[in-house]
Amino acid sequence: MASAAAAPSKPEVLTLFRSLLRTAREFCDYNVREYVRRRTIDGFRHNKDLADPSAISAAFSDGKRQLEVAKRQAVVYSLYAPEVKSVMELKR
Repeated sequence: MASAAAAPSKPEVLTLFRSLLRTAREFCDYNVREYVRRRTIDGFRHNKDLADPSAISAAFSDGKRQLEVAKRQAVVYSLYAPEVKSVMELKR
């Protein structure tokens, strides 16, 4: 695991990215699910050019915190899932 001083390895970053996308799929609500997915992709794109190891570590730590928040929110949202699907989820 990455320490505070060392930058995380590429596999660790990819694992975090995949975990965030998997967590996004757990949301019942279409709008929240797409928001979390979009925010994950945008965040990783924004930080892809980071070169400073301390900045990379800080971004990785923030991503891990965001993953924990998203996991907790997915559970809360599942308790209060809407009974009617979004128009975007209806089959044509």
